[in-house]
Amino acid sequence: MLSLQRERGFSMVEMIVVMVIIGVLLAVAMPQASEWMRNLRVRNAAESIKSGLDLARMEALKRNSVVGFWLVADSTSKVPTDSCALSSSSPAWVVSVSDPEGKCGTAPSLTTEPQLVQRSTASENADNLTVEALSSTGDAATRVMFNGLGQVQTVAGTNSLQTIDVNATTGTTRRLRIVVESGGAIRTCDRDVSAGDARVCPTL
Repeated sequence: MLSLQRERGFSMVEMIVVMVIIGVLLAVAMPQASEWMRNLRVRNAAESIKSGLDLARMEALKRNSVVGFWLVADSTSKVPTDSCALSSSSPAWVVSVSDPEGKCGTAPSLTTEPQLVQRSTASENADNLTVEALSSTGDAATRVMFNGLGQVQTVAGTNSLQTIDVNATTGTTRRLRIVVESGGAIRTCDRDVSAGDARVCPTL
């Protein structure tokens, strides 16, 4: 004869043990997950800024004329609009021939001021970040111009940005820096790695 086995579920004690184990695992994993997310936001913002700088330089080479990269802030939108203003502490950017302040929402054009090429998008401008753009003299800077040779173009009366530091506002995260050399080379480095590491920031 076939014997019938009684179906058996989890007992209350077993359920409590499982819940305690899940709680412990979450308590251990949550801080690491939060740090990973902060690092991801920092990296994405740094990569976005570098891509904008690379675009400005390539556009200058292609046109054989001066093209600028501008850091901008917009209190109304993460995507730069006509409400934008130049800012040395914002991850948002615009690539254009002339000053885009108050014109960041203009459609890309070869003739209409500011002859905008491209602007950053909302997904690239995360919250809870600090951005600091400085010139070679340590002053706040909002722009860098590239000439037809891809080199940094000196503009009288303005500070050309040389470094852009991107950090998270809270927690322990990577501190990334984008460096623009006078010859036009652009690189991202890690401010916290030691000498000998390929990611180390150059001495300026």
